[in-house]
Amino acid sequence: MNTKLMTRLSVVALVGALLAGCQTQQGTNTAVETGAATGAAAGGIVGYNWQSIKNKISDDSKGTGTQVTEQQDGSLKVNIPNSISFDTNSYAIKPSFDPVLNSVTQTMQQHPELIANVVGHTDNTGQPAYNQTLSQNRAQSVASYISSHGVPAQRLSAQGMGQNQPIADNSTEASRAQNRRVEIYLRATAQPGQVQ
Repeated sequence: MNTKLMTRLSVVALVGALLAGCQTQQGTNTAVETGAATGAAAGGIVGYNWQSIKNKISDDSKGTGTQVTEQQDGSLKVNIPNSISFDTNSYAIKPSFDPVLNSVTQTMQQHPELIANVVGHTDNTGQPAYNQTLSQNRAQSVASYISSHGVPAQRLSAQGMGQNQPIADNSTEASRAQNRRVEIYLRATAQPGQVQ
């Protein structure tokens, strides 16, 4: 089989596994929505050279607390802390978030082979259903911002995880602050200059 067919089959298998494995408190409808959102951004290629993109986004977001790291699945994760992105109980983008979003937007405009999955997270204060909605609205605000600045909407997906994927234990204000974040996962669908 050729490489292109193998990549597509891998994506189909991955999306199927995500749909089968997504079980949340909200039930089957959320599993389908989550799987569809994740599947839209799951089809990346392995071996993409992220170094110049990583350097650009890191330089453009210096001093914001944003972390840019390559992931084992071949994606590039841009982890944005809540302190610069959204006020409490709000999904209106703060002006301090603009440099990071502008950098991601410019990168996607310059690299049409890139797609992005925006994932919103909250801490565990408040009701789980409220946190789920807030995280989804925040992810959608970010995707809408990027789209409104010239990146086609079909290259973007938004997903809210609520309080379900903490990176700290939620026992202190400092640890809860770490859990309130937005992650943008950039994935390459082809090598540079090979967009179909």
